[in-house]
Amino acid sequence: MKLVFWFSVITVFYVYIGYPMLLAVLRRFAGTPVRKGAFEPRVTILIAAHNERGRIERKLRNCMELDYPRRKLQIIVALDGPTDGTEFVVWRYAGSGVRMVHLKDHTGKPSALNAGIREATGEIVVFADVRQSFSRDAIRRLVQNFADPSVGAVTGQLVLLKDETADAASAAAKTDIGLYWKYETWIRSMESEVHSTIGATGAIYAIRRELYQELPEDALLDDVLTPMRVVLRGKRVVFEAAAKAFDIVSCCPKAEFVRKVRTLTGNYQLLTQLPRLLVPIRNPVFWQYCSHKLGRLAVPYLLIVMFISNALIAGSVYRFLFALQCAWYLCAIAGFVMANRELEARPVLEIKEEQKAA
Repeated sequence: MKLVFWFSVITVFYVYIGYPMLLAVLRRFAGTPVRKGAFEPRVTILIAAHNERGRIERKLRNCMELDYPRRKLQIIVALDGPTDGTEFVVWRYAGSGVRMVHLKDHTGKPSALNAGIREATGEIVVFADVRQSFSRDAIRRLVQNFADPSVGAVTGQLVLLKDETADAASAAAKTDIGLYWKYETWIRSMESEVHSTIGATGAIYAIRRELYQELPEDALLDDVLTPMRVVLRGKRVVFEAAAKAFDIVSCCPKAEFVRKVRTLTGNYQLLTQLPRLLVPIRNPVFWQYCSHKLGRLAVPYLLIVMFISNALIAGSVYRFLFALQCAWYLCAIAGFVMANRELEARPVLEIKEEQKAA
């Protein structure tokens, strides 16, 4: 039981602390910087959307205000069977150079991306979501990395803000989710300098169009599947911190939980879609993939094993460690309950405030 317990402890420690520390060492002594340069190819921004009538116009305006020559910028909106009239909003921008690909049936984001890329004329395709906005120089920052022929894809940085009124240039969210995302961004930047980052940020990433392979209709994580395909074809996927997309933190723990479940499910799915990732001689980032992705998938099970094995070991030190684990989980449960209570009480408080104002 002691062996099982300490194996679990060391593995969890390695996944979240040991792996980043090793990356930091490798980056310093064996890093491979990208040879950026003046590069201004034709670029296609591909936006996949379903029912986004209330947000699509803001996204289109953001894309048209980017610091990139309009004659070299194509904007495609791939509509995945909308039922709220999103297509009528997009249609109003046809005269401004926005191309609409309208799928009649709602079959999922992968189908929309596949349909949209068939209409792409850009040498570089930038994938974007409706919800986030780009920094004005985001496209230039992304494409300068493609001056290096070893680079096949580039992911930008997602900056999480407290709310829509926050200063997008500097006011990153200080919430637990915001802090965790900063930690994740730090790891991605180090992976990029060693070889390639594992996956991309779905809100802002670019790929050489010639490297794109059509996605399966049931794909959950296009922003991991597509970059990993690029890596398996011998190209690098690098991180560009200066290319920024801005978003608001999740409204509540429930929304973040749903997002995490989808991400974890997609990582399991990836193992069936790209089994070559598990073959060291075929996957140039095998160590990073196992440490970053597979390690994260194993952590929940290791925590369970750690808890049970610790409960079965006698001794004052182990009883103390077990008490720490119990306190940790009790705090987590308390935080979950309090967050749900605040969420339920919010509408009531808002009504009272309105009554006072009246």
